[in-house]
Amino acid sequence: MHCSNMATVKLYAVGRSAIAARQLLDQIVRPAVCATQKRTAYKVVTRRHFETLKDQTTNVARRLFFTELMRGLLIGVSWIFREPATLNYPFEKGPLSPRFRGEHALRRYPSGEERCIACKLCEAICPAQAITIEAEEREDGSRRTTRYDIDMTKCIYCGFCQEACPVDAIVEGPNFEYSTETHEELLYNKEKLLSNGDRWEAQIAANLQSDHLYR
Repeated sequence: MHCSNMATVKLYAVGRSAIAARQLLDQIVRPAVCATQKRTAYKVVTRRHFETLKDQTTNVARRLFFTELMRGLLIGVSWIFREPATLNYPFEKGPLSPRFRGEHALRRYPSGEERCIACKLCEAICPAQAITIEAEEREDGSRRTTRYDIDMTKCIYCGFCQEACPVDAIVEGPNFEYSTETHEELLYNKEKLLSNGDRWEAQIAANLQSDHLYR
């Protein structure tokens, strides 16, 4: 009998605790729910509710007569009568920077003597190992190249060879139109490089002169 009374008291206590916990939870959750309901109770009002008769007429006309499509066509046609922004290549060419790195060339002195002294600094600094040089000493004691080859298919046009040269012999000129049909045509020898230098010497000299303050 005593045990049953103790069990009844424990159940009663647990029930009272559960009721108290539920009341406390209602006090916490109910204000939050009410606040959420108040925030979501706003009515979204779009511009359509305030459209005037003029706006409605404009929208109907836009959809009926394809006015936006016609405006786009008129903009495209108007460019026919404007000055074009493109160039008629190859008859027209854009400007090139004096520092443009194009086809390689070997330069000469005004006397006609080749500038290269076979120091091989360009061969040593080339990261792609595209330059091959062989040299020998002349009868007058000067050192000149007997072979100067550049594999243009290896070249990455970094300009290191031009920067390393102490006499401005090897340069990357302004020519960028030298596409070929075979790989062998891009294996430049000394004669090809010297002919490039003779062809572009005036422009190369002008570019070096305009950039001499920054070298």
